[in-house]
Amino acid sequence: MDSRGIDQMIGQLRATAEVAAGKPASAQTVGQTDFSQVLQGALQDVSAAQQQAQTMAEQFSADDPNVNLQDVMVNLQKANLSFQQMVQVRNRLVSAYQDIMNMQV
Repeated sequence: MDSRGIDQMIGQLRATAEVAAGKPASAQTVGQTDFSQVLQGALQDVSAAQQQAQTMAEQFSADDPNVNLQDVMVNLQKANLSFQQMVQVRNRLVSAYQDIMNMQV
């Protein structure tokens, strides 16, 4: 997973928090990236990593001589880590949403 996407997400969340607190948004964070595009790109990266790991595992199961067990295991672990990272991002987003919804107006 690309860490730039997470940094951009954090920047977007900070800009939103500043606006919600009544502070003017800084010019640096306004209009840099679209949050939904960053999130969609991260999801696509996780999906691609999982598909690649699954393909390699299937090739290894079919006794493909070009695929060794070490590469399969490394790709499976990479896919697992990227998925777990995305789950944590989702948990943080849900928590932030709940905090915003519980704010007194």
